[in-house]
Amino acid sequence: MKELAIKLLDHIHEDYVHNRRTRILSDQIAPLLPKNGRVLDIGCGDGLLSRNIQEKRKDISIEGIDVLLRPKVHIPIKQFDGKHLPYANHSFAAVMFIDVLHHTDDPLVLLREAARVSRSLLVLKDHTRDGFLSGPTLRLMDWVGNARHGVAISANYWTEERWRHTFAALNLTVNYWTANVPLYPWWASWIFGRSLHFVACLTQPFQDASRRAPG
Repeated sequence: MKELAIKLLDHIHEDYVHNRRTRILSDQIAPLLPKNGRVLDIGCGDGLLSRNIQEKRKDISIEGIDVLLRPKVHIPIKQFDGKHLPYANHSFAAVMFIDVLHHTDDPLVLLREAARVSRSLLVLKDHTRDGFLSGPTLRLMDWVGNARHGVAISANYWTEERWRHTFAALNLTVNYWTANVPLYPWWASWIFGRSLHFVACLTQPFQDASRRAPG
């Protein structure tokens, strides 16, 4: 019975969530990335989302890095230890985290590393643990979407206030933030959508203002 339930959830997730998620996020993230840039996607999974972004933005190149290497990938991907990025300072024009930081024990570790290797932007898609039953809802979404891939579910969900406080402590400026991330069909959005998701664009102190993302 349990195996049947898991297969059913996998089917629903693949047909109604995964493909829609990839399309919606690629549409939202592609305009935020700097022109003609080299981009690093940290925790990229199979790289499908990055490939879709590259199809919309022919001027950029995206490389991936992850702690787990999947058998089928869509972009060049390196393996790393989950803490230290094997790149020199300011190697990339931008760095992306797409639903990654809540899987880590301490998001600060990778945020610092991302700021180190990025010359200009950090782009995030993650969750906010705000609102009624937000924690259990996020845990369920993570389990359905990631457990079958062997991805660790640390459930380290932060409130919006904590995210913003952390960005300020790292001297990162939030110049774009939206909680309008319509990942789910209307019949599921009132449970799994709400204000549990956000996309943000952060800038380094030395970034040229002309390259900032639209607000």
